[in-house]
Amino acid sequence: MTYATTNMRASTVSAARLAALWFGVQALWGALLGISLQARTSALHPHDAVIAYGQIATLGALTAMVVQVLVGPFSDRRRRAGGDRRPFLIVGTLFGIAGVIAFYLAPTFALLIAATIFLQFGVNIAIGPYQAIIPDYFEPANAGIASSWMAALQSAGNACGALAATFIATPLGVALVLAALLALGALITIAHMAHIAPRAIETAAFRVPKGALDLFISRAILWIGFYTILGYMFFYVRDTLQIVTPVRTTGVVILIFTITAAIGAALSGRPADRLDRRLVVNIGTALLTIALIAFIALRHVDTLFVTAALAGIGWGAFLTADWALGCAILPRNAMATAMGIWNVAVAGSQIVAPALATAILLLTHASSSERPIYALGLATAEVVVGSIWIWRLPNLEPTRGSLG
Repeated sequence: MTYATTNMRASTVSAARLAALWFGVQALWGALLGISLQARTSALHPHDAVIAYGQIATLGALTAMVVQVLVGPFSDRRRRAGGDRRPFLIVGTLFGIAGVIAFYLAPTFALLIAATIFLQFGVNIAIGPYQAIIPDYFEPANAGIASSWMAALQSAGNACGALAATFIATPLGVALVLAALLALGALITIAHMAHIAPRAIETAAFRVPKGALDLFISRAILWIGFYTILGYMFFYVRDTLQIVTPVRTTGVVILIFTITAAIGAALSGRPADRLDRRLVVNIGTALLTIALIAFIALRHVDTLFVTAALAGIGWGAFLTADWALGCAILPRNAMATAMGIWNVAVAGSQIVAPALATAILLLTHASSSERPIYALGLATAEVVVGSIWIWRLPNLEPTRGSLG
């Protein structure tokens, strides 16, 4: 077994700076996946927008999944040769800036589909390699704290994206704000990477580690539940609650969810480094399940925002433990490849969630006001199954360490 060598670090590794790009990326998704994709689809394809949304979301997610799997091995090859992953982050950021502007300025539904595919293609050139950044620079024992930064800035980015999509009046204005956040996050992360050296990396052959398959399956099921919630919350607000300002109200719901998710992520960092990470996952998903049941049973605007806050805290706890589990289980000598495959659980969930929900909604022949309830009921079942599946993993109670 051999190891690629690296120079001494020129400065201390900052988890916050490394996570800055994740803030910009997640601002895009906070705006698009929860609000803008639904709203733009409704505007450009007003006839049966719910079904049209499922189709465009599926095509975009399929693109993301394929790109991450293809790019990962090239990124790992560069790491094993002694380099870092900055070129992929630069290219992905530039494509993402162009893609988000094209998305918001698309004048027809056909061009909206094309812009969505282009955006997913470009941004995921960066996302696949970027997800290996924690094991590139941190010891496994410290993955919980580093993961909490990623999860917290993911939620904060989602919140800023939701704010932009909700309160900025013009599509071009939204596009420029999201492009600026992406560029700023990339600049901070890439500049920091230029002054630090990644950890030594094994050049031994890739092996599928024990527990990887069960981690993938559990993660996929839970993310299917998440994207079902995210995709149909707009329609829950508009059709079930019949609120006359669905874009703004959905934006506030997502904003509350993401802010409280950042809080949940921050609170979960140390527990994820000290406790059984499967337990941290289940604490988070239990809170999310309670919130989903409240959405379905209460169906009232007075409880909408409190329930969203509970769901956000739970989801933030899950995100932190999820990152930490991935960093602990997946092989560091092929981390971008493994993360690309691992993240098929997320990108694939963006395909499966609307496709599965669409199939069920078509079979039920439910009214427009009941369709979101069926979708949230499906999400509840998905969250419960994913929470149970996580216990098939071996006990990976982490060993305490210090950041270095």
